[in-house]
Amino acid sequence: MRALYVSAAVGDAGRSLATLAEILGQSDRNNRRDHVSGVLARHEGLFLQAIEGARIDLDRLLERLRRDPRHDDVRLLAYGPASERAFAAWGLALADVSSDPGLAKGRRLDELTPDDALAILKRAATRIPVAA
Repeated sequence: MRALYVSAAVGDAGRSLATLAEILGQSDRNNRRDHVSGVLARHEGLFLQAIEGARIDLDRLLERLRRDPRHDDVRLLAYGPASERAFAAWGLALADVSSDPGLAKGRRLDELTPDDALAILKRAATRIPVAA
């Protein structure tokens, strides 16, 4: 299963590298424990995340995300079966989408279709190092 959502970053989560590193570290540990994989992008005050795993694990994670005070207005773009994991190499990795052509001309993460959002994350994932 794969879930794809966009949300508004709140406070330091939208601008602080230290807060972003904290989110990534904690989420990577939790996701690995729960057999969930995914990528997270932060761009212009918004988060875009794809998470993959078993339905029960994704449901539990999505409930935690909805309660997380570091973001607001969680909007699920897609939720359903995935033929294979696109982000299996990471518990949670940071995807740099800042130079993606899909965000050209001022397009925002919350204006993307689910297909466009997933394509942007997949392109960005090709540039993320995989730990040995």
